[in-house]
Amino acid sequence: QVRLVESGGGLVRAGGSLRLSCRASESINNMAWYRQAPGKERKLVAAIRLGGNTDYEDSVKGRFIISRDNAKKTFYLQMNSLKPEDTATYYCNRIPFSVSWGQGTQVTVSS
Repeated sequence: QVRLVESGGGLVRAGGSLRLSCRASESINNMAWYRQAPGKERKLVAAIRLGGNTDYEDSVKGRFIISRDNAKKTFYLQMNSLKPEDTATYYCNRIPFSVSWGQGTQVTVSS
């Protein structure tokens, strides 16, 4: 069973930056970052594939960067120019076939 551990969240002012990390217990080819705000559905915000191709949800394009370190089995989400609407719990998971969700990491952006 693949285990995913997210970290790096916190409280930051609007305009600030955070870098999230997702450590996997096994090598994963394709990974995505998701976020879930209170009362809303979980949504995919960024994805990266084994070859390095990336995709981003429109609202984070130009601000977020997804990357990977295969040797460390770790994926990252660099979040810049953060906005209050980015406030959510952030999760990572394998795509297209997800595994058990981790605990997520909370990101709170104050205005």
